[in-house]
Amino acid sequence: MKLIDAVESHHAAIHAIVNDVIANTNAIYEEEPRTAAVMAEWFAAKRAAGFPLLVAVDDAGDVLGFASYGAFNPKAGYRFTVEHSVHVAGAHRGRGVGRLLLDALVSRAQAEGLHAMVGLIDAGNAASRRLHESAGFHLAGTLPQVGHKFGQWLDVAYYVRLFEAPNELSRRR
Repeated sequence: MKLIDAVESHHAAIHAIVNDVIANTNAIYEEEPRTAAVMAEWFAAKRAAGFPLLVAVDDAGDVLGFASYGAFNPKAGYRFTVEHSVHVAGAHRGRGVGRLLLDALVSRAQAEGLHAMVGLIDAGNAASRRLHESAGFHLAGTLPQVGHKFGQWLDVAYYVRLFEAPNELSRRR
């Protein structure tokens, strides 16, 4: 397995992972599958903003999972903080793919001179919470019943990892 920057040939696999996560988990608080057009806009926005989009691929080049980050909030005061996401194809969960992707995102964020990475995690997702805690993230707070999916109210846990204070001349900002 190796990690690489996603290219257009990876987009269909990323789209499939997203729609599987939407359909079968609480990791994304959406209820309808994303269309190809919505995903194309998402890919273009990541590229235009210079945000990373990483994929984990096996020896055959098949996508096992992906990770990215983007703006946490568009206000200028949040420019050194990003919100990240890591998603792994169902058949490859629990095999270390998410950890490799998360570690690579952390490295990218540090190299960009960012100060904080935030992850919004369904509070019932024990595996994701453990992953983030083992990667140096800490629980900053939980918002009760702010999400609704599969006929139930969901709590969202905010996890954060801080890095050295950013250089005001950061390449990102």
